[in-house]
Amino acid sequence: MAQDNAAFCGVPEGVPGEAKPPPAPPRRRGAGTRKRQRYVEKDGKCNVQHGNVRETYRYLTDIFTTLVDLKWRFSLLVFILAYAVTWLFFGLIWWFIAYCRGDLDHLEDHAWTPCVNNLNGFVSAFLFSIETETTIGYGHRVITDKCPEGIVLLLLQAILGSMVNAFMVGCMFVKISQPNKRAETLVFSSHAVVSLRDDRLCLMFRVGDLRDSHIVEASIRAKLIKSKQTQEGEFIPLDQTDLSVGFETGDDRLFLVSPLIISHEIDERSPFWDVSRHQLEKDDFEIVVILEGMVEATGMTCQARSSYLADEVLWGHRFTPLLSLEEGFYEVDYGGFHQTVPVPTPACSARQLAAAAARRDAHLYWSIPSRLDQPLEEAAAAAAAGGGDPDTPRESNGTLASPEAR
Repeated sequence: MAQDNAAFCGVPEGVPGEAKPPPAPPRRRGAGTRKRQRYVEKDGKCNVQHGNVRETYRYLTDIFTTLVDLKWRFSLLVFILAYAVTWLFFGLIWWFIAYCRGDLDHLEDHAWTPCVNNLNGFVSAFLFSIETETTIGYGHRVITDKCPEGIVLLLLQAILGSMVNAFMVGCMFVKISQPNKRAETLVFSSHAVVSLRDDRLCLMFRVGDLRDSHIVEASIRAKLIKSKQTQEGEFIPLDQTDLSVGFETGDDRLFLVSPLIISHEIDERSPFWDVSRHQLEKDDFEIVVILEGMVEATGMTCQARSSYLADEVLWGHRFTPLLSLEEGFYEVDYGGFHQTVPVPTPACSARQLAAAAARRDAHLYWSIPSRLDQPLEEAAAAAAAGGGDPDTPRESNGTLASPEAR
């Protein structure tokens, strides 16, 4: 069937007995062609920066997410400063209370009852602030019951310290437990391929999971990123178009135990319906693929992304098999995860391929006589040979038909 399609698409077939020419190597853009800027990097990082954002106060309204999204060096800096500032602030207040009450002037007076015992300066006040907020309680410095302002400050620092602990520890926990690193073990093939599957052109790429713990409820999506201009003349940069990878049939829901080949059938609804191999080499687009699911160990949602530029789509290639049956188990050889092999593929577009198949079917229909016409032709030939009336109905063996059949 593929050979018939190739013949109708104008793909020359080799003469029997002659050695076929070696397949063309994967195409590469010329040195003078400007390299396209990626919208999404191969590792999944979105190559977009937000500039001239004037309403920066919106980041402070969601301070928790802002802190979680910070880089690790800034998160650690904020973590350290949050505790250091509160310790210094309350240490300064404890020292100020002792200074106002005159406790620092009666250090050697044993009859004097200070607000905090053994507080003789700012350093000891700072240490007492740390002991209070962290509930260490060494026992050397302790508040007395003759200082009501100190009791109020002690309650305030205990409450505020608990809030700081909950906020900062929560930020660190969420940042550590983010499933971003889980996406590092979800791999995509370095190239996408276009070849025939069941006599239909398909765009395919491969995904795999390197961990033994699986991604639950995994789903795959693909989008075509390409600038376009509308009929009204509006230019839409980086327009996003969905590529069907089995949403209607449920094939986009993956059981990702072993590497899977994701296929996008190029039909009349596909944006590649009119794209041939020659047009693909000159086209400029980006295909973004998104794999989502829940991490089995934590139950958190994980997303892995990658992309393919036009020069990373190999026409006429197919992925090599990775799965083999061993003694009592299946083994996956990830050494050939990115490997492809050339296969015979028509160079025409999917529209031309479908038209060629329709012409071929029509040609076969009109070239083969209908079986319904065979009994009439045989009856006419028998009547002509026997001198009878060719309109007289006869059975298939040449005898006259029954009266009911007349």
